[in-house]
Amino acid sequence: MIDLKILREEPQVVADSCAKRGFQLDLGQLAQLDRERRTLSTRNDELKAKRNESSQLVGKGKLEPEQKQKLIEETRTLGETIKGLDQSLKEVEEKVTQAALGIPNLIHSSTPVGKSELDNQEVRTWGQIPQFTFAPKHHADLGEALGILDAARGVKIAQSRFTLVRGLGARLERALAAFMLDLHTGQHGYQEVNPPLLVNAESLTGTGQLPKFEEDLFKTTGGLYLIPTAEVPVTNIYRDEVLPEEALPLYFCAHTPCFRSEAGSYGRDTKGYIRQHQFNKVELVKFAHPDHSFEELEKLVNNAERVLQLLNLPHRVVALCSGDIGFSAAKCYDLEVWLPSEGRYREISSCSNCTDFQARRAQIRFKPKDGGKPRLVHTLNGSGLAVGRTLVAILENYQREDGSVEIPEALRPYMGGLSELL
Repeated sequence: MIDLKILREEPQVVADSCAKRGFQLDLGQLAQLDRERRTLSTRNDELKAKRNESSQLVGKGKLEPEQKQKLIEETRTLGETIKGLDQSLKEVEEKVTQAALGIPNLIHSSTPVGKSELDNQEVRTWGQIPQFTFAPKHHADLGEALGILDAARGVKIAQSRFTLVRGLGARLERALAAFMLDLHTGQHGYQEVNPPLLVNAESLTGTGQLPKFEEDLFKTTGGLYLIPTAEVPVTNIYRDEVLPEEALPLYFCAHTPCFRSEAGSYGRDTKGYIRQHQFNKVELVKFAHPDHSFEELEKLVNNAERVLQLLNLPHRVVALCSGDIGFSAAKCYDLEVWLPSEGRYREISSCSNCTDFQARRAQIRFKPKDGGKPRLVHTLNGSGLAVGRTLVAILENYQREDGSVEIPEALRPYMGGLSELL
């Protein structure tokens, strides 16, 4: 959530940031709500002061009985009026909070301004795009022929956008996840966690999925939600807590299944293993000092990119523009891997600095070393990587004309020395 102080004192700053995203902010409605809040608050403070004054006079005991009784009645009446004002103030403040919860994070000055993904800026590319002497196959066709991706049975068991991964495909996903976790914990300093896959509404509100994006979630009859990403439970590890400054930065990684309804993606990527309702991902989450969070973002991107480099998968890093950036992010980079069957790069990781946006919603703070008041941390997150999409990239980039697929050298120790899929 954005800082309500900025919203009240510099509403145009918020409106301008929203406009860069293509989000229209109703400043008139917010101003009216804030006027109501201030009017109610001022009146309430005045009546409380008057009630306290009357109570003190009654307590002194130097009044005539009639005068004392009059003050007692007046105090009682004031109490009833204050009670009503308290309720009205609570209702208006809740409206202000709900309105604020629907406002996206302020765009960082280094985020490119643009309307859509067409305006994203390429930062760098890595690796050689493979040149085939044959027409490269789509990963869905390769996976079906190899007997490792079974979309038909996934649909039979569940519904569309579910895939049964079997045999060496399942082993390859397991190998990829282990490889990523070993890299991030062994070389990049992340602590592995195994979080709950079901979370409450407070957790999703803290990271920004609720209330605005509920249609993208799977909700259980018990009121809990299946996680859309491990970012949600991991970021909420320190919800409503105050960390010591010397503990920062904190790095966490988690390998979990993720569940998304893919609302609004009808007709997109219906073939293959790209856009699924259930998929596996290794997530990276950081809690950083506000003064260093953008440095931590660059490190986060490098950590995720290292996976692709070790797997020798050609890719590029893209800075997302204001019209394509996520709701909670102030700045975001996408890693996009090359898919030969499509002749283009496709997203495999998004790395975001959410600044204090999530921390304010979740009340994650740190106590400064100098003894000052607790401050909000900055939270960052990114895929390190999406396991299924990495499998897709390997199938397509390492395919051979006969339909077999070479296994990257870095993964062979995790595959029992196996060097190819036949």
